[in-house]
Amino acid sequence: MKVVATLALLQLYISATADLVTAEVSGNVPIETALSASPGDIVVLPCYTAGKVTPLVTRWTKSGREIVTGGDPTRRLIVSLNGSLNINGTIPGDEGNYLCNSTLPDNSSFLARVLLQVTSGPENVSTSISPATALSNGTLFTYRGSSVTLRCSSSSYPSQHLTWAFRGDSSSNDSLVSGSGSSLEFTIQNIQPSAQGFYSCRAHNPVSNVTVNSSTELLVYYVSDRHPECNWTLTQNTSLVQFTCTWLEVYPTPKLRWDMGPFQVVDSLNVMMSRSTLSDGQTVKCTAQDQHLSPEKEKSCSFTLKLPFPEGEPLVSALEASNVTLTCTETTSEPPANTTWRKGVQQDYIESGSKYILSLEGPVFKLTIVNVTKEDEGFYFCHSENPLGLRELEVELTVKTASSAYTGAVIGIFIAALIVGSAVIIAKIVYNSRDRICLGGFGQVDDDGGDVLSLVESDDEQVFQDAVPRLPPITNGHHTTLVQIHRIPSSDHEDAETADTSPQQQEDTVQTEEPVELVEF
Repeated sequence: MKVVATLALLQLYISATADLVTAEVSGNVPIETALSASPGDIVVLPCYTAGKVTPLVTRWTKSGREIVTGGDPTRRLIVSLNGSLNINGTIPGDEGNYLCNSTLPDNSSFLARVLLQVTSGPENVSTSISPATALSNGTLFTYRGSSVTLRCSSSSYPSQHLTWAFRGDSSSNDSLVSGSGSSLEFTIQNIQPSAQGFYSCRAHNPVSNVTVNSSTELLVYYVSDRHPECNWTLTQNTSLVQFTCTWLEVYPTPKLRWDMGPFQVVDSLNVMMSRSTLSDGQTVKCTAQDQHLSPEKEKSCSFTLKLPFPEGEPLVSALEASNVTLTCTETTSEPPANTTWRKGVQQDYIESGSKYILSLEGPVFKLTIVNVTKEDEGFYFCHSENPLGLRELEVELTVKTASSAYTGAVIGIFIAALIVGSAVIIAKIVYNSRDRICLGGFGQVDDDGGDVLSLVESDDEQVFQDAVPRLPPITNGHHTTLVQIHRIPSSDHEDAETADTSPQQQEDTVQTEEPVELVEF
């Protein structure tokens, strides 16, 4: 039996409400009092409390039936000397309307009515959130986009009121849903990170005014569809660089791993690297994985380190008293290089001012020298440096005076005129000698003394009219080509034959020489 040592509190409560229980002797109007108790409690139902008079006789009835009482302390129902009814170990069957009828020493009667309510609970309050997974500390987590159902149940008599409430970063104890009954459910469709917080089920017994709360923390995990972002931060020391890996829209904080070949940093968002550990063409990769998801959810970002490579015109000339602009383009450096202009062998740092104007147009770094003089002539350096190393573009500036510029222009004009005049003279000579140019033939001479084939245009046919017979008339109207075949004896054989032959034989040979053959094509 549950014994609640609240007798003194109940007596105080009775004293506080004594003004409600007032004797109406003449009219016999009963005074009503409402009490509540839990099973196992000791309850005192008051009767005559208007004074210190002890009633002679007191009778208690419940629902019209007299309650059997006695003076035995072991009994559950006992009537005390002042007429009050003591109930030891209240049970649910004790609830109801009680009527007290007391006879006072002056033979007057006193009536009092008491409403006893036996209540229990709320107790055995339990909550559940699904689908959700419990962590080692009892906290639950679910994933963004899930449909989550919250359930709460409790036992209470005679009735109860259940309420689901939420407390998060952007809200404070907001009521979600409420109702009467033994259980209450609430569903959150497509849950979002803003729904992360504490969910409380509040069970309230309106009769006993007892409230019980049960709270559970729910986390909402989510992973972004985007890849992590790899960034770098340059420091004042150009040989150092800080690499930063961030993966936004991810909860909880993911596990990050920097992979730089032989150097690897695990579980770190930021890593500081020096020039001695970096190299040109090295790939730096950051891999991020949510520790509560499968390995295929792993995502990464990377970039390749590159030395700076400034480009531009190495030779620049300018006229004295004019303005000249030197340009330097740097697009390959990764991380970006710090590019500056310097002058002379000592590489004095150049700053913007009245003499020098520095400007930047995209990847092009410009140095404008105002009112150039001979003192500005020399070497300038486009100085590009990143954490991997330093590269320079050397530009030589030549300053010319105005007189030298005019001399160069005069010489150029003279050379151009000379070339044009020579071309005109040669063309005129060729044109005047055009009638002396004829087409030549070609022939082949045998080493042993062969035939020589000569081709002559038919327009020159008149030259051979006396030596050869005229050809028959031409009917097709085209020019005729004459082929003259000569027998040319070898010089070696000719000398030998001449020596061995008599003058008579040589004369016969000349006379018997074959005539020239003409062939028409």
